[in-house]
Amino acid sequence: MLMVVRHADAGDKLSWTGPDRQRPLSASGRRQADGLVVRLEDYPVERILSSPTLRCLDTVRPLARDRFLEVEPVAALGVDGGLGPLLAVLWDQELRNAVLCTHGETIGRLVNRLVEDDFDVKGPLRWPKGSTWMLQRSHNGRRQVHGRLLGPLELDGRVPTR
Repeated sequence: MLMVVRHADAGDKLSWTGPDRQRPLSASGRRQADGLVVRLEDYPVERILSSPTLRCLDTVRPLARDRFLEVEPVAALGVDGGLGPLLAVLWDQELRNAVLCTHGETIGRLVNRLVEDDFDVKGPLRWPKGSTWMLQRSHNGRRQVHGRLLGPLELDGRVPTR
């Protein structure tokens, strides 16, 4: 199982004046990041990989703290990572029960490619900020992915407890 997370809300990119890779989460995005801890509480997570951008790293840091894991920055999950390196991450057999935090554009490229390859999906093909695609990979003679979308969960500002 791979859980592909679109980074939480980071405000309007057009109004941000600094480098895009340093754009922080908004207040709503921080609540979505806290909500990710609750959203994924019933799923095993062994590794957390993220685009190196601040908004992606900050989206998964609460989950990493909760699971006593480090966040691993991975360039292939970046907005300019390219489809080939992204697919290499997806099909890496050593990667199990992992959270991959990335961008809407990157998820769009991935989902469009998976649809071309007969993606078995439950629910709509969309990926709002803070949402998670649950992807189950299979290798029964050919590579296939089954998936479903978990919508974002925005907590009211209180840190969730387990």
